Amino acid sequence: MNGINDHYKKYLDVSPEVASAVEEDRPMVALESTIISHGMPYPQNVETALNVENIIREHGAVPATIAVIGGRLKAGLSKDEIEYLGMAGTKVTKASRRDIPVLVSKGMDGATTVTTTMMIAYMAGISVFATGGIGGVHRGAEVTMDISADLEELSKTPVMVVCAGAKSILDLGLTLEYLETKGVPVIGYGTEELPAFYTRKSGFGVDYRMDTPEELARLLKVQKDMPNAGGILVANPIPEEYSMDPAVINRAIEEALRQAKEEGIRGKASTPYLLAKVKELTDGDSLESNIRLVCNNAALAAETAAAYCALNRR
Repeated sequence: MNGINDHYKKYLDVSPEVASAVEEDRPMVALESTIISHGMPYPQNVETALNVENIIREHGAVPATIAVIGGRLKAGLSKDEIEYLGMAGTKVTKASRRDIPVLVSKGMDGATTVTTTMMIAYMAGISVFATGGIGGVHRGAEVTMDISADLEELSKTPVMVVCAGAKSILDLGLTLEYLETKGVPVIGYGTEELPAFYTRKSGFGVDYRMDTPEELARLLKVQKDMPNAGGILVANPIPEEYSMDPAVINRAIEEALRQAKEEGIRGKASTPYLLAKVKELTDGDSLESNIRLVCNNAALAAETAAAYCALNRR
């Protein structure tokens, strides 16, 4: 894996555990913090964050939850810092790429999205990142131009992102088209169909199927050896027993979208609003599915990071 880039050290704090793993070239997995502050209610957000870290350790890797705290970019949070983000909730800025310089210069806090987690993971020398689902092209983007910065970041930052596909509140077909244009390989883990976050199927195909962490690790190694390497998206379907009925979740999404339009919700507020509304409309079932798929992704990411380290030692 990469070492910590000296250029960024004046802005970046790396926890002792993560710094030791970087120095010793041990497996590491980055984790976002928006899921803590904006994705789930307290205390489930903190419980889930700590449980996901434990799952990563159990599968042979070091977790590095990422955030901005007091204007410092953080790779590896303490339990107290995770608790702080969880209790502060949506009072913490949802930080995308454009927000980072402002938050750092003003000494503010920020919960990192897929975009900013990839950025800080790369600065810290971490090559694998586990999350729930990525952002993408929003429904109606041909009018609103609402396209997540996650897609741009995937095109230029050499980090492998393990997720449960794109969030099903999005236009999945256009999201795949955008990723293809940007040269981002979309890999289905054990599937040839893009999973749709809460459900295992979307009706859209992936670029390639891979079936083991070792295959993913080999891909990551080759990708990082290529000139101007960007990221890799690994779509890992939610476990069958936690997958939601597509008809139920799609009805909830359509209703959430209708209410968002009525209330004038747009921009970075869209995703947290829609996820909260879908949770309400499904009587909490979507939150349970969300927790389960994040845990599933964390395990696969840790196994992939371990396989990648093993390749580098040969």
